[in-house]
Amino acid sequence: MKFTKMHGCGNDYIYINGFTEKIAQEEKPEFVQKISDRHFGVGGDGAIFINPSDEADFEMEMYNADGSRAEMCGNGIRCVAKYVYDKGLTDKTKISIISSGKIKYLELFLKDGKVDTVKVNMGEPELLAEKIPVLVDGTKEKVVEEPIMVCGKEYKMTCVSMGNPHAVVFMEDVENLKIEQIGPYFEKHERFPKKTNTEFVKVLDRKNVQMRVWERGTGETLACGTGCCATVVACILNGLTDESVTVKLLGGEIDITWDREANLVYMTGPAVTVFEGEW
Repeated sequence: MKFTKMHGCGNDYIYINGFTEKIAQEEKPEFVQKISDRHFGVGGDGAIFINPSDEADFEMEMYNADGSRAEMCGNGIRCVAKYVYDKGLTDKTKISIISSGKIKYLELFLKDGKVDTVKVNMGEPELLAEKIPVLVDGTKEKVVEEPIMVCGKEYKMTCVSMGNPHAVVFMEDVENLKIEQIGPYFEKHERFPKKTNTEFVKVLDRKNVQMRVWERGTGETLACGTGCCATVVACILNGLTDESVTVKLLGGEIDITWDREANLVYMTGPAVTVFEGEW
């Protein structure tokens, strides 16, 4: 089976051409676990199959490193766009990609004939607690600066879905955060029926924030595209930033804009091919 290793700001996945490479659906979770292993496999935050689609130009079928399905990945979908253009599966610089039944629209920017950066219309942020989902007391519909107890300490979270659940936590110091200790407790907290991705964020100024992320089913990653989107939405909801923000990650930077009038979130960032091989 041929594969391509790619990353967006260090958020790396193994990409497989579903047009030509065939694997039984029931075998995919175990396959993803093995190929994602950084010691005994290729190594990655998960695997993404690029498939044909009747509803969009392409389908993105995404799995976390533990073999679980994921609904959306902002860094992943940018790399899918680079893959299909650079491999000649499309000659268009504006394409659509469907993932878990939801279509995203992407604009590709080229450098020396290859895709360099990609702008993604990530759609509307979901703020209703029951649709994120996150459990709340009483009739509260949105979760903004909501207290949550984790490991005996109270944090404040703002919850957003960008096709997958996110809990954004603001703090003064993210560099020294022991994320590997606290991340799993947020991910599997009883208030998140489908678990959650958690972003730990320091606001630098009105246009820049620093973020670390604990991704559901994977652990800490160097970047998370949907997490960047959720972070900026949470920043704006709390009056902390402007509508266009650069999110600084361990693996690079991603630019996010929340068009409040249209209620659409746009993400722009790099997509990079690392190497290709055969499994």
